[in-house]
Amino acid sequence: MANPVLMEVLRGAIVESAHRGAVAVFDADGKAVLEIGDTSRPVFPRSAVKAIQALPLVETGAADAYGFGNRELALACASHSGEPAHVELARSMLARAGLDGPALECGTHWPSNHDAEIALARSGGSPCALHNNCSGKHSGFLCTCVHSGIAHHGYVKAGHALQEMVRDAMQSVTGAVHGPDERATDGCSIPTYAVPLRSFALGFARMATANGFGPGRAKAAKRLLSACMAEPFFVAGTGRADVALMEAAPGRIFAKGGAEGVHCSAISELGLGIAIKCDDGAGRAGDAMAAAILARLLRDDEAVAAKLLELANAPIESRVGAKVGALRPTAALG
Repeated sequence: MANPVLMEVLRGAIVESAHRGAVAVFDADGKAVLEIGDTSRPVFPRSAVKAIQALPLVETGAADAYGFGNRELALACASHSGEPAHVELARSMLARAGLDGPALECGTHWPSNHDAEIALARSGGSPCALHNNCSGKHSGFLCTCVHSGIAHHGYVKAGHALQEMVRDAMQSVTGAVHGPDERATDGCSIPTYAVPLRSFALGFARMATANGFGPGRAKAAKRLLSACMAEPFFVAGTGRADVALMEAAPGRIFAKGGAEGVHCSAISELGLGIAIKCDDGAGRAGDAMAAAILARLLRDDEAVAAKLLELANAPIESRVGAKVGALRPTAALG
């Protein structure tokens, strides 16, 4: 089954590129509210599921033991831009557990935020693991290990006690098997599992409603999503799509993108979870697809829907700032 074209890229009035994809919108009872394309096809969620992966940080009591508030929990769910505030918060999280940057096993890359990258280079500095977009998640992993009395060396490897906690959370929340046959390695070295797209939509509907969760997990899920919505900058960074989506309806939309055009969202007031995969892995198109679907689901609020549609129909500019084209959702997105 070929997925439909969901997003077009216009240069002038001519379609220059087209992006196919699939969309799943589910409620917490497992009912499909909207399915476009093949939502049964397994996909790697990449960073879009970090809020589920952060559940052990709260459930073990580590977050409370180290005095973590909304910013720390948002960073634990983040793919941040490596801006100074992100780096220093990750450093602070580790310090509370008696650790420092070298304990991170996520690898190193330059900040994705251009200004932060240039400032670091001009200062004569070089990137470290704290600049990695996943350093907040990994800091949360390490804090969970220390608080739980688990040896943290090798915490990224499949079979490590920490990764078993994360796998169990993912499997329980999504209802999909996360086993060796589904497993590969993510960009930050932890295991990632390919399961049907619809499973992630169901998982985020459950995260938003706590349907089927015990009291501890219900509290943890609400706390994590609320922290992300309260501190969207720490989930992503300056100018990032996840920030814009959450700021379009403060406290109402949770949004988190991942690599290769994956995006997961939740709308608590509607009890819905959304999962999107852009087939060709284009992040720009995946973000725009998410904005279009969120606008469709929140169309009764005209002001919010208008903000989201602006994001879905984002302009394309030349090097001198002139509008030369735009993204455009197709009729398949409604």
